Amino acid sequence: MNKETRTQKIAEIMLRDAYGKQDILWHDRLEQMSVFEIPLEYLVYNKFNGRILSRTKTLEKQGRNVNPETKEGKFVIEELLWRSKVSKNEITKKDISIKGQLKIGIVTRDGIVIDGNRRLMLLNKLQPKYRFFKAVVLPVALEDDPIEVEKLETTYQMGEDEKQGYNPIEKYLKAKQIYNKLIAENAPENAIGQIANWMGEEKSEIQHYLDVMDVIDEYLQYLEYDGIYAMADTPNDGKEDLFLYLKKWLKTFGDGKESTKAFDGYEQLDVDDLKNICFDFVRAKIGKSYDGKSFRHIADGQRKNHFFGDAKIWKDFADTHFSIVSPAVKKINSEYPIDYNSENIEASLSNRDAKFRDEVLEGIAHNLEEHQTDLGYLRAADKPLELVTSARKAIDSIQQGHKNFSQPEVLERVEDLIQTLTGMLIKKSPEETLSLVLSLLQGIDLDSARFDEEIMLANIKNVSKAAYQMEKRIKAS
Repeated sequence: MNKETRTQKIAEIMLRDAYGKQDILWHDRLEQMSVFEIPLEYLVYNKFNGRILSRTKTLEKQGRNVNPETKEGKFVIEELLWRSKVSKNEITKKDISIKGQLKIGIVTRDGIVIDGNRRLMLLNKLQPKYRFFKAVVLPVALEDDPIEVEKLETTYQMGEDEKQGYNPIEKYLKAKQIYNKLIAENAPENAIGQIANWMGEEKSEIQHYLDVMDVIDEYLQYLEYDGIYAMADTPNDGKEDLFLYLKKWLKTFGDGKESTKAFDGYEQLDVDDLKNICFDFVRAKIGKSYDGKSFRHIADGQRKNHFFGDAKIWKDFADTHFSIVSPAVKKINSEYPIDYNSENIEASLSNRDAKFRDEVLEGIAHNLEEHQTDLGYLRAADKPLELVTSARKAIDSIQQGHKNFSQPEVLERVEDLIQTLTGMLIKKSPEETLSLVLSLLQGIDLDSARFDEEIMLANIKNVSKAAYQMEKRIKAS
């Protein structure tokens, strides 16, 4: 049914007795408008409904025009609405099936649903039991007064009680969409003020929404998923929290002035590395792939509490991270190139990101864990007994009989550790150092150990010579 026919049919319905009355905020005045029962086939979904905005934007980015007036477009939107909250839709569908439509919708005079798209979708699924949609009819078509209609839609859909039911990204994307419309004729501050009024929020909260949206846009560009907002909207993965932390960190460290919460002398390149590393962690956050709380150790809080607060820890953490991720990204890009024309690009890119997670997760999670330990050591630098006790526990847990203990790189690390500890002991206590040397010499088992006789005799001679020289110096002092 085309627009002209819908408009005519709805106009005819409005000549009949109204079902009831409903107060509607229209042009900043509360007006009592009539409610009518409109046949379902006269109505058209709003493809930019706030619940599915990220998905319809994704389809548009692919060049796929979703026309809700066609059978195909209607089917696509119904699928998106259903999948946006399956469990909640199941409950509401059952409730409507028993009680009928309780909440009144709002439509334009040409049948575009402004408030009530989800209810309309459920009523369509319940046909032929229900054939009508109860709604107020606005005195305009959508294109007659787009800003006022947008205002009404936002007020009803994104009010404090309503937006709890929306997927995480939708409120950020909705704020950006409205801002882009208003900024053409308003100063930025005025545009933000209007959005705040429509959404029932403070202006600072709307600015926060826009800032988070900027981070999300950068994330999608980083992955070459520009405009494919479905890939930032994974409500069960906890990605939203990571975006919120990153937005805060970029404000703290990248606002043009050096923050005391970061290591001294950091540069914009370091902030860029921080951002890209965080994007990799966001990408790998699929399901319960890792505990999102550990993400905070990267850069949250005071300097002593995170990696970005110490130059040495940060450099080692970042270098290790990129050594893990860079070859994985190269492999993924080669084996799973992006198919922008995919019939289901969300599934295609989700599979691609899952491959990325599988390639890097163990490595980046271990890197995170290792540097959390380093951070703990740094914080305990003035508590030597605590650190020595922890080190002793770690050494005691080594299985010396394991075949890996004999590997050259392991023995090299052990020797390096001994030299480091010996150096610490020499500086503080020569007596204890000599006692340790004596103990080590006495502990050598010549009967069971394999050794090079020539090297051993040369070393014994050198030990004897060093001991003689030390004895002379002590007696002479």
